[in-house]
Amino acid sequence: MKLGTEYSTVRVGDIAPDFTLPTDAGEPLTLSSLRGKRVVLFFYPKDSSPGCTIEACGFRDLVPRFKRRGVAVLGIAPGTVRSKARFKAAQGLNFPLLNDAEQQAAEAYGVWREKLLFGHRYMGVMRTTYVIGTDGRVEAVWEHVEHEGHATEVDAFLRGAPPPVRASQVGRAAKKK
Repeated sequence: MKLGTEYSTVRVGDIAPDFTLPTDAGEPLTLSSLRGKRVVLFFYPKDSSPGCTIEACGFRDLVPRFKRRGVAVLGIAPGTVRSKARFKAAQGLNFPLLNDAEQQAAEAYGVWREKLLFGHRYMGVMRTTYVIGTDGRVEAVWEHVEHEGHATEVDAFLRGAPPPVRASQVGRAAKKK
């Protein structure tokens, strides 16, 4: 696999892999329990990091719009339940953060990958967002997500606009249309 290429193993039209993970409150949440609602599931690398904070706060600010349309928002990352709770409280996040400590969900979606930073290779989460339909099928995938403005792009898609395609982001939904 080359860095910077498409990496998600879950594609538009696939049934979203199910999982049960603890929320920031320590309660288990199962993705399939949300069937009947559209779900925005965004994977982010690390609680409270600058880019992840910008991305999460973007979703926070749009949650009222999403809720009016019956759309649930879930953030998911490795770490601990405690770090999720601190991140949520510090930023006033109004949606559940799921703790993927064992990378179970990240591996199921194909977003747990080798990354390269300043010549150092390590394993981590590739910032990726999925819109999952009421039937549990994936409607859109954003890879190589730019944290700033991303929630607005997802909101536009939920309102009927196609996801944008740029060099830094590959949305499979846009490629399939």
